This record gives sequence, C-alpha cells and structure tokens, in this order.
Amino acid sequence: MDAHSKKSSNVVWHHSTVTRQRREALNGHNSAVLWFTGLSGAGKSTLAHAVEEELYLVGCRTFVFDGDNVRHGLCADLGFASADRVENIRRVGEMSKLFIEAGVIALTAFISPFRSDRERVRSLMPHGDFLEIFCRCSLEVCEQRDVKGLYKRARAGEIKDFTGISSPYEEPDDPELVVETDVLTMEECVAKVMQMLRDRGIVWQQGTNAHD
Repeated sequence: MDAHSKKSSNVVWHHSTVTRQRREALNGHNSAVLWFTGLSGAGKSTLAHAVEEELYLVGCRTFVFDGDNVRHGLCADLGFASADRVENIRRVGEMSKLFIEAGVIALTAFISPFRSDRERVRSLMPHGDFLEIFCRCSLEVCEQRDVKGLYKRARAGEIKDFTGISSPYEEPDDPELVVETDVLTMEECVAKVMQMLRDRGIVWQQGTNAHD
C-alpha cells in the first residue's frame, strides 16, 4: 500500500482565516518555489544560498531546502534506489507547497534528474508558483569541480546509478530560467535569478533589510 492509498476518509482540510495573500501582504513580497536542478557540481546549492542572501538583503522571507540537508532529517529514512528518489522529491515538493502557503520564497537545490518527478512537483502548485531554474553546466566542468569526490568514485564503479555517469539526467524542456553556471560568474547568476523574480512580480521592492 503506497502513501496515497493510506489517506483516511476522516481527514478534512481546515481553511485558515489568515490566507496566503494576507501573509504575502505582511511579508511585502509574493511567495514561490525556486527549483534549482542540474548535475552534481553544477552549483545548485551555492546559487540557491547566494540568491537567498540577496533576497534577505531586500527584506524577503526565504528558506533553502538543500539536497544533503534534507536527507539528514525529513528524508533520513530514504536511500538512493529509484523509488526512494521519487519519494524524496515528492516530500520536498509537498513541503515547498506548504512554504508557499506561508508566504515564503522556498529555494530547493536537488539534482532531481527526471522530468516526470519535477513535473509532478509542478502539478502540486498553482500555475506560476513553481519556477524551474536549470543550472546548466557541462559534465566535464562538474567533474573538474567534484568537491565531494563523487564522480571519481562513480567512475571507479563504487557508486551505482550516479547521475551523469551511470544514470541519465533529463534536461528541462521549458524551464523558467537557464543559468549557465560554467560560463557566468556567481554574481551574474544571482543577478539573472533576481531579475526573473522582479519581472514576475514576486519581489516587489529593492532596498536594505531592516536588520542590517
């Protein structure tokens, strides 16, 4: 029996009087999910955290879901078999949806190699809330970076089903943004993401956070 078939008929959704729109108005910006996808070593986590820093400086409420961090808690019970990978992304998608309702800009950094998994997360959310950001980086550059030594181990056959080596990565067909992380500087990558957020009306104003 899968997770979806375990739902009780006695569970009823409770509607809060404090709506998403009221939370967004209080926060001074709209909420959204920025889904950073790409190969290991493409710079997803680095870019997500750099964008979060920039958003903080203009007074936005944010949270980053990092692939490794999530597996220390929310998904600590999951391995890396195909079914576990699907469930890992499903959980992150559901959690991100809750953060949207909280009026927060959620940033996720996951390889999420399969289009079907990413599209499943997109389908959870209202149109325009899921912003897929493809961190395009050549496999050669990713292997050169290899800060965790994973590619070397994968090439040696020590890691099975490693994305880019023994398991495929399916590039997004029509992402909201493509960032060439092997060509642009980190500052240029951040600027592209921030411009997209302003163009889409998610970030309303520019300025300095009151905490600084």
